[in-house]
Amino acid sequence: MNKTPVKPQGCTNFKLRQLVRRVSQLYDQELAKAGLKTTQYSLLSHVLKLGPIRPGDLAAAMTMDASTLTRNLKPLVAAGWLQLAPGDDGRSRSVHLTPAGRDKRAEAQAHWRAAQELLNRQLGVDNVLALHDLVDQSLERLAPWTEGEGDE
Repeated sequence: MNKTPVKPQGCTNFKLRQLVRRVSQLYDQELAKAGLKTTQYSLLSHVLKLGPIRPGDLAAAMTMDASTLTRNLKPLVAAGWLQLAPGDDGRSRSVHLTPAGRDKRAEAQAHWRAAQELLNRQLGVDNVLALHDLVDQSLERLAPWTEGEGDE
């Protein structure tokens, strides 16, 4: 018997975007109770973990372009949760978490946990673990490659 290999049906990008939108809706709905969007919670969490940090380094750590980071920082700075301060050399800046930002992040963390627990229940913990593993493997395999790599 000659078996034809099974190929994925549909567009992988579209399917992933659908999943990301659905998961984002779940997290956004829960984090809204703390007055934050998922992207804002993520920024506060990254600055807490990595800060004080230069904006360019923060953008790289979050796999985000600099202009998107700048746009996303503005409301957090305006709310007093993050502060942009002079950097080491006077020409650069660094992003700092303020005490109010630390409090806001702590408040939002309980809502993030609730969203994660709901996702675990909806999908099943084994599926969430498998999804994490698949995403990690995929990110590693799709890591940016240097120009010319893979050309034959």
